[in-house]
Amino acid sequence: MVMGELAVETQVLVIGSGPGGYAAAFRAADLGLDVTLVDTAPRPGGVCLFRGCIPSKTFLHIAQLMYDTKNAAALGLTFEPPRIDIEALRQWKAGIIDRLAEGLMSLTKRRGIQMIQGRATFESSDRVRIHEADVSHVRFKHAIIATGAHPVAFPGTSFTPGGRIMDASGALALADIPETLLIIGGGYTGLEMGCVYAALGSRVHLVEKTESLLQGVDRDLVRPLRRRLDESFESVTLGSGVSAMSEEADGVSVTFEDPESDLPKRFSRVLVAIGRRPNSGDLALSNTTVEIDEHGFIKIDEHQRTADSRILAIGDVAGNPMLAHKAMAEGKIAAEVIAGEPAAFDARAIPAIVYTDPQIAWAGLTQEEARRKGQKVSVQRFPWKISGRALTLDAPEGLTKMVIDPDSQRILGVGIVGREVEGLIAEGVLAIEMGAQAQDVALSIHAHPTLSETEAEAAEIFLGTATHILPRKRP
Repeated sequence: MVMGELAVETQVLVIGSGPGGYAAAFRAADLGLDVTLVDTAPRPGGVCLFRGCIPSKTFLHIAQLMYDTKNAAALGLTFEPPRIDIEALRQWKAGIIDRLAEGLMSLTKRRGIQMIQGRATFESSDRVRIHEADVSHVRFKHAIIATGAHPVAFPGTSFTPGGRIMDASGALALADIPETLLIIGGGYTGLEMGCVYAALGSRVHLVEKTESLLQGVDRDLVRPLRRRLDESFESVTLGSGVSAMSEEADGVSVTFEDPESDLPKRFSRVLVAIGRRPNSGDLALSNTTVEIDEHGFIKIDEHQRTADSRILAIGDVAGNPMLAHKAMAEGKIAAEVIAGEPAAFDARAIPAIVYTDPQIAWAGLTQEEARRKGQKVSVQRFPWKISGRALTLDAPEGLTKMVIDPDSQRILGVGIVGREVEGLIAEGVLAIEMGAQAQDVALSIHAHPTLSETEAEAAEIFLGTATHILPRKRP
């Protein structure tokens, strides 16, 4: 160690202050451990808070408002066309971020957690060097790696601040409302940002290399969204991609793989949303016995432990699915394991939500997964066109779907598409986690009229007791 370099010691070092990292740090501190939190940002929150989940949802709320006002004429209400103040939108987003970030910073301080701004690399299995910080070294008894993931750039290009070829963070900066926007990738990031920019007035074109949007998501749930996207986007092209891009001062020139494509060859901006990779390469893990797989994910067991006994890993850097709530659950488990608590990650259902309009949410086993496994299931669908609450919300395109074991009658999976389904999926998650049977949901009295009734009615269809659908004739 160089003379004059400041070194500190801690029981638990958490590297990364996103949702998983701060959840781990907070839980460890609550369990009485001495905790140090290191991140390149000055405040906790990570990409999710500053450049991801939270800012995207602020703009998606705006997109929903604009869609509702535009379509309110059918309900007997007419609004003037909205006047968009981009700077006011940015300030509103920034205000939400600041409020949440300051709340996390206050909780960090009140829990007695030392936060260091800097970049950590491992020097050994019990010490890290902190770059660009007043503290040069941290010695620890245990470390939790929570460094997240980064977006994959299109080959031959890079993401630069203010550039016309953007990742999600660049798109959320909302530099302007581009006349034309090309989105490469039909996953949730591309679709969510496409909905935002289409609502704001951009002509949005989307291309997806595979033959379907939202790969792996139940097709019954994707169909209503696809119909809406066909209305709001200029085009949605599947089974084709981009072969080259060139960024210029006033636009991006694009060459498509299909030489006969009638898509424009030039766009104001391009959003690249083709996936994310774990941030494991710059940690100097070779100085430890931590192992990574062929995709760059840190290998862990059900207790979040790595191959190095002192080091644990959580969140995006430790494997799919890359979801903030999964990272938070893993962070708490890691802290409890370090504290000697009997903790392990054994979730039956991890909910996933696509915040488009309509929203899609699912948890547990899907119909397609059951088919691939050869597992016998009973699949029940309740269409929202016969839901009173859905009709009052002008949201008849929704669907609630339940995957049930026909023998045990246990609920194995739930999928929902429609308005505000982000809150509805929680009942499905609870049912799967508890091993609930269809009758447990069906016999729980749901308020009327609500969208949550659709979950009860899906279970009732299985039991043959549905009110708003004729029961199947039984032999």
